[in-house]
Amino acid sequence: WYTYQVATGKITLLNNNLSVKFADEENDVPDYARSYGIAGWTEDDKLVLINDRYDVWAFSPDGKSAPKNVTIGFGRSNNITLRVERVNVGSERLMGIRNTGGNSDDRFFKKNEVLYFDALNNATKENGIFRKAINDNKLPEQLTMEKARFSSLVKAKDADLFIYDKGSYIKSPDVYISKDFKTATKLSSTNSQQSNYNWGTSELVNWTTPKGFKSQGILYKPENFDPNKKYPMIVYFYEKLSDGLYTYQAPAPTPSRLNIPFFVSNGYLVFAPDISYETGYPGKSAEEFINSGVEHLKKNAWVDGTKIGIQGQSWGGYQVAHLITVTNMYAAAWAGAPVVNMTSAYGGIRWESGMNRQFQYEKTQSRIGATLWEKPELYIQNSPLFNFPKVNTPVVVMANDADGAVPWYQGIEMFTGLKRLGKP
Repeated sequence: WYTYQVATGKITLLNNNLSVKFADEENDVPDYARSYGIAGWTEDDKLVLINDRYDVWAFSPDGKSAPKNVTIGFGRSNNITLRVERVNVGSERLMGIRNTGGNSDDRFFKKNEVLYFDALNNATKENGIFRKAINDNKLPEQLTMEKARFSSLVKAKDADLFIYDKGSYIKSPDVYISKDFKTATKLSSTNSQQSNYNWGTSELVNWTTPKGFKSQGILYKPENFDPNKKYPMIVYFYEKLSDGLYTYQAPAPTPSRLNIPFFVSNGYLVFAPDISYETGYPGKSAEEFINSGVEHLKKNAWVDGTKIGIQGQSWGGYQVAHLITVTNMYAAAWAGAPVVNMTSAYGGIRWESGMNRQFQYEKTQSRIGATLWEKPELYIQNSPLFNFPKVNTPVVVMANDADGAVPWYQGIEMFTGLKRLGKP
């Protein structure tokens, strides 16, 4: 991180000689890691608060004072990510009115302000709220940590009184008011009709991949789950989803993503595994994490290993197309907006933005890490089209010309290729 003094043109490196990284420690795309962001500034620009992976640091913009770990390393020591919550909001912002005067009472932190932190336990996915003054040397104080998801935290201006939303996969988010987070009064009752349906539960799954990588995922079960029965399972994936373990999901139409609560309510298990990627081998990476997670769950007698389906949309749709070329373990598949031929998609256009698609193969999500001419073999190796003769899994292909990101003709290539080969 650097500061730039407009008046003098002086540039100061702030985090020099610190061993802690301030950019994504788990970056798995072939580009510079993104920063964890800035939490804000104190009054008179005396300090700037900057996030690392777990904690919040205070830096003097001129670099004359030593950096201070505001959260005393508590986050890193406990595998908890702490992020500052702006709880002292002005009345205009609380009511959704934009303040254009530039004098909002929450623009800067006071030098001795008590900060409130959203906390995520990266091991258990529990969520909570901590607090700590900027200028003291005490560890952050835990106010609450629960198997739930907190949001929209607001503090009364002149009292220790808080209003916030809290929900989980099981409970629709409601508005609460509390003085201490030990007892709270519920002010709303959303989605009360949920009690009329067979809902579901969510639980964290941990396993080790064949190459020794630790991974996590979410397993959703029907509310009336019976371990003595066998259940069909749908595997749904997109990058990493496990942080959403306690996120509420209402049934709703989607473009092509899996409507998880609908299927769970109707007697399916749904498994959402996290995926980490090796540059140049996105297809192999999907195999490593998705298939091993499924094999881990198949050890349970209540998983019907003959009735496992896979579903993915966009980047997930690509991985569905890849997986059915390398394994017959899935009884059925749904590929939404898939890319099956990276060589033809590489030079295409993202129709909504008008951007050329080359960047995403060279630098971002598609993770090839080279141009088509530098590593043509990787583009071919990672294109399911060239392995369609190996497909035996019945598959639904969804693509349409209103897609602003994925070229719809990729769906045509998948359909016509499989049809020409006489595949299901």
